[in-house]
Amino acid sequence: MRTSLQETLQKTGVMVIDGSMSTALEQLGCDLNDSLWTAKALDQQPELVRQVHENYFIAGADCGITCSYQATIPGLMAKGHTLAEAENLITRSVELFLEARELWWQRSGRAEGRAWPLCLGAVGPYGAYLADGSEYRGNYGVSEDVLRDFHRRRMELLWQAGADLLLIETQPSLSEAKVELSIAEELGAEAWVSFSCRDGSRIQEGDRIRDCAAELEQTYPRLRMVGVNCTPPQFVEHLIGEIKAGCHLPVAVYPNSGETYDPGTKTWHGSRDGLAFGDYARRWMRAGANAVGGCCRTVDSHVREVVRARELFEKLG
Repeated sequence: MRTSLQETLQKTGVMVIDGSMSTALEQLGCDLNDSLWTAKALDQQPELVRQVHENYFIAGADCGITCSYQATIPGLMAKGHTLAEAENLITRSVELFLEARELWWQRSGRAEGRAWPLCLGAVGPYGAYLADGSEYRGNYGVSEDVLRDFHRRRMELLWQAGADLLLIETQPSLSEAKVELSIAEELGAEAWVSFSCRDGSRIQEGDRIRDCAAELEQTYPRLRMVGVNCTPPQFVEHLIGEIKAGCHLPVAVYPNSGETYDPGTKTWHGSRDGLAFGDYARRWMRAGANAVGGCCRTVDSHVREVVRARELFEKLG
């Protein structure tokens, strides 16, 4: 039995999303300097993937994202896995989440009266498979048929394995998001789309996010939420307003910590603007965000800040 987003939002008010899989894995000792990135851990250190999920539940996350962002069939096969092995690893990303959720629920979640965490099956963009920073640019120069062939089987595996929603995330391109949402409709799967954005109003390929939200809401009946992730936090407050101006769906935001990614060196650099992540989170809630969490460079301490921000928001606004 799947849990719906609507049920979870009714219980939580603002839903707390988890944080980065990559940074959390690195803190546990994983070396992710590989084209597979976090998908490498599915094969070599699955127990750490399970631990990351449990740590986020303990910190207060009401939902979590599977370790499948960069787990693609062509990417895994290029590293020597058979087709069957690649498909099993994608399925395993959901199974590890479900195992962690059940373990945490039995240990403490149920007794604490917490919400049963939603399992979000992560569907990264084609650009993530390219492993060259293309998820921050889009404009891949491939056909919709190529994108459909690339995405369909993974989405099917994630849904069949028991994900509650398919999280079509870090999308730089409206056209790619539409391909993925059409697949979700074919599968009968509920979905949530999250764009990566270049500024406070436009996704990476340049379309206005309010226009994207409006078109997607009108076209895909199983779309349940629209949002932004992997985006600098200073843009997020305005982006929330833009999405709300374009559609009536709940809005989710889980931006980066504030540092900048260099795809050439695969490193992060720079500093935040001095505002604590929890302070940002409360601003986003005031702006109308229905779900808040973190993406790159955020960990369980950031999730705890979001939980505290929600407490303040509920008490003081």
